Amino acid sequence: MTYAAAIAARRAFALPGYPTLADEGFDGDYVCPIQMTSGNLSGPMFISKDWLDAPSVRQHRRVLTEQGYLPDNPYNRVMDIVLGLLNLTRADIYITPVFHLLTPQRSSTIPPAHARASFDAVGRHELMGRRPVALGHDSARVLRHFDVPHVQAPHPSARTGTFAAKAEQIAAAARIAA
Repeated sequence: MTYAAAIAARRAFALPGYPTLADEGFDGDYVCPIQMTSGNLSGPMFISKDWLDAPSVRQHRRVLTEQGYLPDNPYNRVMDIVLGLLNLTRADIYITPVFHLLTPQRSSTIPPAHARASFDAVGRHELMGRRPVALGHDSARVLRHFDVPHVQAPHPSARTGTFAAKAEQIAAAARIAA
C-alpha cells in the first residue's frame, strides 16, 4: 500500500465519540500531523498510543499548524533527546499513533477494541516493511494483537523514570529495530 492510500484510509476511518482530524481542521497530506516534521517513509518508525486530544488541538492550533507537534510537552522533549542519541533529526524518522482519531478529552482511555480497529484500518498500511518501536504498553499491545514484529520501549510521556533514562531505552530499542 502507498502512503497516499494510508492517508485515504485515515480519512475514511471514524468511530462514534471521537473527533477526526478533519473535524478539527487538520486534514492534511499526512496520516498524522506530527508527520509534517517526522514523516520519513524510510526512516526509523516510532508508534505511540495517540497523537493528541481535541481540547489540546484547539488550544495549540497555531503551533500545531506550523509543525504538527508540541515541542515543549514531555513526549517531544524525550524524543528530542532520543534524536540526539541517535544522531538523527525529526526529518529522519517516522512517528505515528496506533489510534488515528482524537480523544475527546486529555488523558482519555482508548478502549483496546478501538485502538485495534484504527490500526487495522489505517496503521497497518503505514508499516511499509519497517519494524517499529512501540512506545509504551498500549501501542505494543496493539502490535502484538496483529503479530507485527516490533521492539517495545517506554512511552516518552510515562510518569516514571527520567527523561534521560526513557530516551536511552527508546534509542536502544531503535537500534535493535533497525
